[in-house]
This record gives sequence, structure tokens and C-alpha cells, in this order.
Amino acid sequence: MKLVIAAVLLAVFAIPAAAQEAQRLSESETLRLLLEEEWELRLRENPGFATYIGDRRYDDRWTDLSEAAIERRREAQRGFLMRLRAIDVSKLSADERLNHQLMLRDLETEVAGYAFPSELIPIHQMGGVHQVLPELGLLAPPRTVADYRNFIARLRAYPALVEQTIALMRRGMARGVMPSRVPLRGVAAAIEAQIGQNAEETPVWDIVFAEMPESVPDAEKAKLRAEAREAIDSAVLPALRKLAAFWNDEYYPKTRSSIALSELPSGADWYAHDVREQTTTELSPEEIHEIGLSEVKRIRAGMEAIRKEVGFEGDLEAFFTYMRQDPQFFFTTKEDLIVAYRDIAKRIDPELPRLFGTLPRMPYGVIPVPEYSEQTQTTAYYMPGSPAAGRAGYFYANTYDLPSRPKWEMEALTVHEAVPGHHLQISLAQELEVPPFRQWGGYTAYVEGWGLYSESLGPELGLYADPYSRFGQLTYEMWRAVRLVVDTGMHAKGWTRDQAIEYFRKNAGKAEHDITVEIDRYIVWPGQALAYKIGQLKILELRALAEHELGESFDVRRFHDTVLLAGPLPLSILETRVREWIEAEKK
Repeated sequence: MKLVIAAVLLAVFAIPAAAQEAQRLSESETLRLLLEEEWELRLRENPGFATYIGDRRYDDRWTDLSEAAIERRREAQRGFLMRLRAIDVSKLSADERLNHQLMLRDLETEVAGYAFPSELIPIHQMGGVHQVLPELGLLAPPRTVADYRNFIARLRAYPALVEQTIALMRRGMARGVMPSRVPLRGVAAAIEAQIGQNAEETPVWDIVFAEMPESVPDAEKAKLRAEAREAIDSAVLPALRKLAAFWNDEYYPKTRSSIALSELPSGADWYAHDVREQTTTELSPEEIHEIGLSEVKRIRAGMEAIRKEVGFEGDLEAFFTYMRQDPQFFFTTKEDLIVAYRDIAKRIDPELPRLFGTLPRMPYGVIPVPEYSEQTQTTAYYMPGSPAAGRAGYFYANTYDLPSRPKWEMEALTVHEAVPGHHLQISLAQELEVPPFRQWGGYTAYVEGWGLYSESLGPELGLYADPYSRFGQLTYEMWRAVRLVVDTGMHAKGWTRDQAIEYFRKNAGKAEHDITVEIDRYIVWPGQALAYKIGQLKILELRALAEHELGESFDVRRFHDTVLLAGPLPLSILETRVREWIEAEKK
């Protein structure tokens, strides 16, 4: 799922350290005010994030990425953490204790991460300042004259954002904190794709200004377009050209040839921190590597069984080649691929009430990955909706390079990215009556673990009816198991990129293009890919426990509600919640 937008949009900050008169407030009231204060500052300091969720108060500005502003926000967060620790948890209700526990964990993890300067690597092939304008236009399109004027103000402020981003990268160069070179080979083209000869040849113009909604009076449209044209020509395009020149002439030539995060200063500790943060566990990279090897062995046996079932006479690697290359498994037009995804999604929808007691109100759509990013993007991702922003949820399917998009992977992918995967889980979280940091926050192990667990529900939804689709589901599960091996292999065990690609190729039926894109993603997002399988294994373990303990009284709809209706949780807290539910069900 691309729950990752450019860092300039989604940085997380804390509240200012203004002292509360705690002696005059109950512990409950103190916590409530702190959470409200934290959220307000988060929106104010993250204007792009505020726009994304539908809060339009800060639509005319960007996050301040100056060194002073970053340090100011860190000090505020440390202060908030101290205030949070001072609350007497014993005087809170159960719901309040959970709010306190989650915010405390979030802040402690964030503050611990200050030891590692991730902000000094603000651009990679997955996104960055060069893509923030069209992304914002897609995620929160202007609808009123005021919205458009604010967007134009952001166009005019864009050069300062680019300057601050370049300054961060220069600091990274000076400190030896540089990204790995090979995954970044497409970034220059991605920057160039945002640059036209003039405003009307840019993606942001096509997305935001080429067609304007009826809610904007005709008399205003020409004025707004003229202002936007001037802002793009005089501010945005020169800033992008400066960024391109800096990238090509100064930065990219000095990126490092090594791939491991452990090659950077304090890199081994940095990776261990990322692993803990992403998996919400205390598992070491070595332990996760061994889990991956075990899972690869188990899933490979299932693949061998399907190879024999369909009567394929070659070995498993030959079967992978057959599945990756035979024309029967591929569409010939992008339109047919998208229509097929939509068909699968609508076949799933009416099956959901059998497995879920609570369903979200938010609708979703299935659309192609934007052309400006499709070449370096993964197979698919989900982008959450927002009622306040007037945006449905969207499952983005990559239509680039059709010979790398086999039909047999489509059911598993739809289940993961749309329903009952990311769309169902994230939309339900947004509808909960909990503090907004829980509605809009998340833990990768939970969110992606749920998405991968959802793939296992295919047979209960009437999917995977033929052996090739079942092979597709195993391929996707293998993909996540392989991640445990290659991510830890590259960042903690000295594996080369070629070694990781070859291991992936031998154990998964993914297309060659997808394999290289995935490996490069793991290089620039260390530890993130570990969360999927670790989260899935925990949810499967908890379901098996519930089925064993409750026997014939086990109700899958109530189990799923228990897992989903507190929103995203660290895995240890999720386990406690499910075990308490099991005991309550017994009574």
C-alpha cells in the first residue's frame, strides 16, 4: 500500500511544551487537552498532511524544513513526552489508558529515532519534493476559488521548499549520510517528467488546472489559470530545473555504491531501530531472517503441489518462467487490465458481510497509477479516502509494462489493496470515535499485516477458484516471506543487490521488472518490508488461538471486529486485546 507520500507531507510532530496547570485538572482532562494540543500542532506544522485529511486551514503553505524548524519541533515533542509521562495512568479509564499507551509509545519511538538523520535523505525513487505538487493535486483537488488561490500560493512558495530540501541533502553530503546509487537511477527522469517547456506542459497543470470543477465560476477560471501559469513559469519550473541540476551534477555522482543501511554512520543501530519501529516487536534482524527462511520453505512446498496439480513437467523455476511468460496470462491493453481489477473488486463486495460484522461507509475506486510515476512504482498501492477532503479511497493498479502484470496475481492483489484489505481496515479506523491521531495514524506491522492476512481470506470470499489464482496467492505470500530474508540479508548480513535479486527470482513467480523494483524499494526503505509477514503471522496466530479456545462458538465476524474496531495497534497490544476478547467470549 502507498501509505507513504512525500516526506514533506507526512512528517509527524509533537506539541509545544506549554505547561498545563495539572493540579487544577483531572488526569482525564489533562490527557484530553494534551492530545488535542498535539493534534493541532501536527496539522499546523504539516500543512500538506492537513490538506490531505481535509483540513483546509493551512492550504497556502508548506512544512518548514529548515534546520531550526526541525529542531524546534523535536524539542516540542520531547516536552510533550515529558508531560505525557507525568500523567497518573491509574486514574484514567480503559479507553483513555489505551490512548495514553499508544501516544506514549509513538513518541518514545519517534524521539529514539532522532539519533538517526533520516531527514537528510529526502528524495528517492519512491517520491520526494519533485512529485509533491501533482500528488497533492490528486489527493486533495481544489474545489473552490479559495482552494485554487491557496494552491497557487503553494506554487509560489515551492522554490523555498526546494531550497530547503537541497540544503538537507547538502548536510547529508557533508556528514556522509548518502543513499545508495543504484535504486536512484530513475530519479533524474522522474524530476524531468515534472518539467515542461511551459506551465501547460507540466503534470501539475494537467491535474489541477486543465479542467476545473463547476463549483468554480466561469468568470474566475481564466483569472486563476493566468495566475497559475505565471506561478508555474516563474517559480515552479525554475525551482525544478535547479533541483535537476543539483541532482545530476552534484548529488547523484556522490551517492554511495554500497546498499546496506549498516554502511552509514551508526547504521547497524539505525537498522535495528527501523526493524523495531516497523514490526512493533523486539525481534532482531537475525531472528526475522530465520523466520523468513522457514516461511519460504513452507510456501515453496505449496507451490510445488500446484505445479504437480496442473501437470507441468519442469521444475519449479521452469514453472515460474512459464507463469511469467505465457501469453495466456496477460492482457494486451491497459484498459482491459483496469476493467478486470474492477470486476474482481465488485465480486468481492457482496461477500464481505459473511466475514465482517462492521463495514465502512467510505466507497472506493480502482484506477491506474499516474503515468509520471508508473515506471518506478510498485505493482499497486492504496490511497485512503477522506470525507472532509471529498475523496474516496483508491486502489491504484500499475498498468506500465503489461507483460509484467499477470492475471493470476490480480485476485490476491485486489484483496490486499482494496477489500477486505487496506480500504476496509483504514476506512473503519477513520470512522472510529477515537482521537484523530488514531484515526489517521498506523503501525506498518498492523496495517500491512492485515492486508496480507486478508489475502488468506480469498477462499472464504469465493476467490482462488483455479490453481493458477491459488498460485498467485502463494506468490504474493512468498513475496512477503522473501522480503524477510533479503531485507535483513542486505542490511544486516552483507548480501549484495544481485544476491538478493537472485534469491527473489528463485523463490517467487514475480516478473523481473517487479523483482528489481522491489529490491530497490527495500534498499531505500530499510525494515519497512519486514512488517507485512510479521504482522500477518501474528493475526493468523491469534485467529488460530481463538478458534482453538472457542471451538464451535468461534464467530469469525466477531473476531474480525475485535481486530479492527480499535484501529491500528502494535502487535503486543493487539494480542492482549484478542486474548481478553477470547476470555469474554468464554463467559
